[in-house]
Amino acid sequence: MIYYISDCHFFHSALNDRMDKRGFDSCESMNEYMISKWNAKVTNGDTVIILGDLSLGNAEQTNELLRKLKGKLCLIKGNHDKFLNKPDFDCSRFEWIDNYREITDSQKKVICCHYPMPFYDGQYRLKHSGEPKTYMLYGHVHESRDEVLMRQIIAMIRGTSFKPIGGENDHNIPCNMINCFCMKSDYTPLSLSEWIALEKNKY
Repeated sequence: MIYYISDCHFFHSALNDRMDKRGFDSCESMNEYMISKWNAKVTNGDTVIILGDLSLGNAEQTNELLRKLKGKLCLIKGNHDKFLNKPDFDCSRFEWIDNYREITDSQKKVICCHYPMPFYDGQYRLKHSGEPKTYMLYGHVHESRDEVLMRQIIAMIRGTSFKPIGGENDHNIPCNMINCFCMKSDYTPLSLSEWIALEKNKY
């Protein structure tokens, strides 16, 4: 199984009372809770694609964290992943590290990037059933005002019609973007189908 999650921000104590206001009584308890939620879902046979901002810890702290997390780990670089530039960081725990990656999951194309991209490759492509062929998974914006603006942009795109090449009828532009922010899933990595279902229930 492939799972996705973004913006865990391990070791970022300020997020407990600012921005996210996660509400943990300490950074240690936040880290422990996120590790427990992760390992309760993920097995060592699963793959987890981290969509950036995994850890604000130093290289030693992040090395220790990665040894505790189950699964085959892949990292999309986030703007806070400074540990990657440290000479004593052990990157061997990751299957791959990239700024942007396109993969296939459950017969769908998945665009993986830390930053939201409202005009992504394959956006217009639909199956004959009308089901989307492509999803854009992102992080970075948490549940901030930037995510509110992103939802407005998504709604505007979805409300705009177009006529497919060779088609007879107008369709609204697909915009299948999902913010995989960890707090939305109670810090649990989710599969593509689980994120899609969560998105439908929320919006």
